[in-house]
Amino acid sequence: MKRFFKMYWIEQKLFLRNGDVILFNLIMPIIAFILIALIGNNKIAEGSQLSYLQSGYVSLTTVGICCSAFMSIPIVLVEYRSEHILKRLYCSPCSPIRIILCDILASFIMSILSFILLTIVALIFGYRMEGNVFIFILIWLVTLISMFSIGLLIASLCKTIRQMNIATTLVYFPMLLFSGALIPLELFAEKIRYIFSFVPLGMGISLLKNASIGIYQELWRLIVLLLIAIISIITSIKTFKWE
Repeated sequence: MKRFFKMYWIEQKLFLRNGDVILFNLIMPIIAFILIALIGNNKIAEGSQLSYLQSGYVSLTTVGICCSAFMSIPIVLVEYRSEHILKRLYCSPCSPIRIILCDILASFIMSILSFILLTIVALIFGYRMEGNVFIFILIWLVTLISMFSIGLLIASLCKTIRQMNIATTLVYFPMLLFSGALIPLELFAEKIRYIFSFVPLGMGISLLKNASIGIYQELWRLIVLLLIAIISIITSIKTFKWE
């Protein structure tokens, strides 16, 4: 266990030294929330029971998840495979599974940190959650697990860094922009909102928005997220290559 946490701390320090990780995981959600709070504040968003302040906070809590799942996890694992680091660990007493778990844990911590910092800023601007906080956190964790599993799937299927860059770009930006994570879905037309709500991350955001005001409906979306996680993890295990 001591060796595991030592390896984890090395991975975590590498994350914290990465300017892109700090920018997209920690800074971008806060800046986006402040802009939404200053512009929309307590105005009720069209087609929603939430104000722009409430909607913006809930949506932006998933930005850290998205960044970690599709930018951090696949990039690190595919780079380690390309540089033969995983192969060397596979042939050594140190299991390569350990470094994969360390990378996932480091990504999880960055998502948690993003969530906490955004929550502090939201509270300063007067945000108060109406629904059950524990149910909200549970749904947030299910969303995180589902997105992380997709990130692992990308890392398993991509053999080269070039393939990984293409795959993460095609998944990350549409997921971030069309799920309502960065741009509130309330700004789009009703039909477009309905279509975007079926994006995997959009399902999580829809559940989180309802839970934040005490509405616990459309739980089938939670089942879909769990199924995505199960299928992605099983496929990742079967297709993952050490070299």
